[in-house]
Amino acid sequence: MLPILYSFRRCPYAMRARWALLEAGLLVQWREIALKAKPAEMLTVSPKGTVPVLVLPDGNVIEESLAVMHWALDQADPRELSNAGDASALIEQNDGTFKHHLDRFKYNDRYPGTKKEEQRAAGLAILHCWNQRIADQGWLLGEHCSLADAALWPFVRQWRIADPEGFDNDNTLEALRHWLQHFLEDPRFERLMQRADPWSAGGQQHHFPADAVAVPLDQPLFHLALKADWQAAQASGSYRISTRGMSLEQVGFIHCSWKEQVKATFERFYTDAGEVLLLEIDPATVNAPLRADAIPSGELFPHLYGQLPLKAVRSVSTMNNGQIPINA
Repeated sequence: MLPILYSFRRCPYAMRARWALLEAGLLVQWREIALKAKPAEMLTVSPKGTVPVLVLPDGNVIEESLAVMHWALDQADPRELSNAGDASALIEQNDGTFKHHLDRFKYNDRYPGTKKEEQRAAGLAILHCWNQRIADQGWLLGEHCSLADAALWPFVRQWRIADPEGFDNDNTLEALRHWLQHFLEDPRFERLMQRADPWSAGGQQHHFPADAVAVPLDQPLFHLALKADWQAAQASGSYRISTRGMSLEQVGFIHCSWKEQVKATFERFYTDAGEVLLLEIDPATVNAPLRADAIPSGELFPHLYGQLPLKAVRSVSTMNNGQIPINA
């Protein structure tokens, strides 16, 4: 049974919750809502009536976006976002002071007595501080993407939507612009912003992400590994290579295949790679989420959102010119 996510596509709080679910390789029942006609089922489990709301299979309800992010990354955090520094102060600033100014700048007519330009100036002062952090370090908390980056970028996107010309032409925000563009150009952004009609009990039932499916646990998975990488994994105790030349931390998951996909994968990426091994994996024994995600062609490939424990590898054999070993 999958968790149930009540969400609203454009809400930045819901966006960051969905981003964490994508990062963690999780699949949920997706219930997109209409803000003016919130479903009774959502209000029953969460009377506050705001999104996101995540209902876990055991009935526990998570009602705040940051709590959803923490829950998701507790299941799997392949890029180690939670370990990249203390994000609490930046998130508190974003969710408090910056959101206050963002709302009054973007929706000034809803706040009688507030001056739009004053709100703009106050919000820009915070953005300039964030810009300097990124210019100095690459990301908000250092050299790597962190929970702070994942939690803040939907709100910076909202600011840009409120003033695209001003944001895009402000040379003092250059680092922040490139940082935001990194998220907007990430292939996951399109998946994050997939559309669905408002949910109803009798209507179509969607998953999020909509272009993914669960991985059956009774069918073996396969992974192509360079011999040197597999030897290093045996020495360290776990395998952390996503695909040829790329680590789990860089990509966010380990590429896998079903048996019928192995030959084409080898021919596309490994024909000149030297000695290549075929790892047969028992999906029931891995301890990180598995999700089959669609590549641009629409074909689904299984992905492991965490390290591959050696005990999950049933057999290791050598590929010979792309031919799958008979015993695989």
